[in-house]
Amino acid sequence: MNKRVRVVVFLKPGVLDAQGQAVQTGLRALGLEASEVRVGKAFELTVPEERWRERVRELCERFLTNPLIEDYEVYEREEVPTP
Repeated sequence: MNKRVRVVVFLKPGVLDAQGQAVQTGLRALGLEASEVRVGKAFELTVPEERWRERVRELCERFLTNPLIEDYEVYEREEVPTP
């Protein structure tokens, strides 16, 4: 079996989020309010179920994120049959 996961990457607190500020400004221009907007990115991955947490952590720390300025969260989605 394989495991499907979602990885959400976002800037660490205190790191300037210029995209988030631009979105917040755009919302305000449309008459909509949000007290804080943070922009991130999401990845959907299907990985072998064996040691999947370790594999995903390694993918995140070595490739998908910049550990100096970004954090990530991993969400289990579902099990997927291996073809």
